[in-house]
Amino acid sequence: MLTTKPIIGRGLVMSLSLLMAVPPAAFASSHREAPITALDHKADITDFYAFVSYDHPDRVTFIMNVDPFLEPSNGPNYFPFDPTLLYQIKVDNNFDAQEDISFRIQFTTQIRAPQVFQAYVGAGNGINAPANSPAPVAPGTPIVPPAITSLTGAGSAGINELQTYTVQMVKNGRTINLTKPDGSDLIAVPSNVGPRTMPNYTALAQQGIYQLQGAGGASDIRIFAGTVADPFYIDLGASFDSLNFRTSAGGGVLSAAADADDHLNIAPNSVSGFNVNTIAIEVPISMLTSDGQTHPATDPKATIGSWGTTSRHEFTIRRSPQQELDFGNFYQVQRLANPLINELLIGTGSKDRWSQEQPKNDAQFAAYDLDPLLARVFNAVYGIAVPTPPRTDLLPLVTYAAPIAAPGTPTGPVADLLRLNTGVAPTAYQNRKRLGLLAGDGAGFPNGRRVTDDVLDIAARAVAGAFAGAKYSYPIGDGVNSADVPTQETFPYIHYAYSGRDSRHIDVGETGCGEQPTLSTSVGAAPTNQGGNAICAVQ
Repeated sequence: MLTTKPIIGRGLVMSLSLLMAVPPAAFASSHREAPITALDHKADITDFYAFVSYDHPDRVTFIMNVDPFLEPSNGPNYFPFDPTLLYQIKVDNNFDAQEDISFRIQFTTQIRAPQVFQAYVGAGNGINAPANSPAPVAPGTPIVPPAITSLTGAGSAGINELQTYTVQMVKNGRTINLTKPDGSDLIAVPSNVGPRTMPNYTALAQQGIYQLQGAGGASDIRIFAGTVADPFYIDLGASFDSLNFRTSAGGGVLSAAADADDHLNIAPNSVSGFNVNTIAIEVPISMLTSDGQTHPATDPKATIGSWGTTSRHEFTIRRSPQQELDFGNFYQVQRLANPLINELLIGTGSKDRWSQEQPKNDAQFAAYDLDPLLARVFNAVYGIAVPTPPRTDLLPLVTYAAPIAAPGTPTGPVADLLRLNTGVAPTAYQNRKRLGLLAGDGAGFPNGRRVTDDVLDIAARAVAGAFAGAKYSYPIGDGVNSADVPTQETFPYIHYAYSGRDSRHIDVGETGCGEQPTLSTSVGAAPTNQGGNAICAVQ
């Protein structure tokens, strides 16, 4: 037993137990962060975002990314959504940590040309069999279809693996089918195979933005589903090596200059060049609040909580060569709201249980929140002072509390929800800060989460004690301050998928190999991607 060992042995055992108990995917947002999702990649929610839409401040955008580290060139099947999964985005608007509104998304896969050996194919106006074509295929017989320029019609002939999906909104016990006004299919945008197959991928991806209406007629709901460039950014290798941030690149405790530059990357971004599957949905605020109205930031009714889940059927029967059979109730595989709770605070032995629990039951994990082991690791590794438990400074992350919720808002139970005060207007691009609330940008994490927020640095500083007062504010960071490709300022806000042919993974300072995207900027506006393929070097 531990108590029978000599003092030096106790210290050694305690040190090892602390190191072993650090969540194995610390700082990885949610990329394979729990044992169950390390095995079930399709059900792995990598990141969850909720923010007041930049260009429509009367709406909220939710983004749920799933299936991490998708290598763009990894054909021939690429990265379909899993048709056996139920993807859900859930909203609490009365402070009880239970869903009052949910959006349910399910996919269907159709193989349109079973004899073709890959998911997507096409070139120019099509390629026919040449004059020396061996029999029985006659010269002039179509072999390669035209390049893919559309999600429907003649321009989609090369989409062999076609995924459609349905969207339902469940509110007040009523299920509403959300559909396009003409009732036609919602189509998931395929991965970017390359310029021969998909010569204008940006235009193709934009076709996957759909306006939806419900049983009551028109609404302002928009949705996009497909493969995109992963907007998350981090130096994973340094993080996983026992917090061995690259001090030579400014990591660890950042210099003032490195910390002040919101676009400076002086350490490698491990997610650079990888795609991820995304579901983005934009919903009017009035459809999300408890009374169907919009409210100023000072009103408790302005704040909502949200989270994403993936679920599988109770039973699966594999009947090869027949199709798989799935039936029974859906059971939750994973949930995600804040990008740090399960990753930074929950111990590995509790991660699977946490992933499958409901937020309203999170009180059983409260000890992880009120005395986070990671804070003690920071204390040991960097020698910085951290607050004494219980860590009530972290309560705004797990209750409805200031500085996110208005004074007088019911705190509700301890629960991991991504809380968003919908009365806080979006911050203009030129004033936006990657450190969000910590840098005085009230529209940023942990007031919701935008795709540009540096959640690694914010989360690390919060755990170290930044919300407990200035004496605990340390510029901890990994030296990666932005994604390697620009996100968009309009829905769906993320950068479209990297090219399978013309992109690669890059480190800071490397020169590129492929075509660079054409970026357009105007005074006071963010860069927007106007076409081209994935960037091959940090600019």
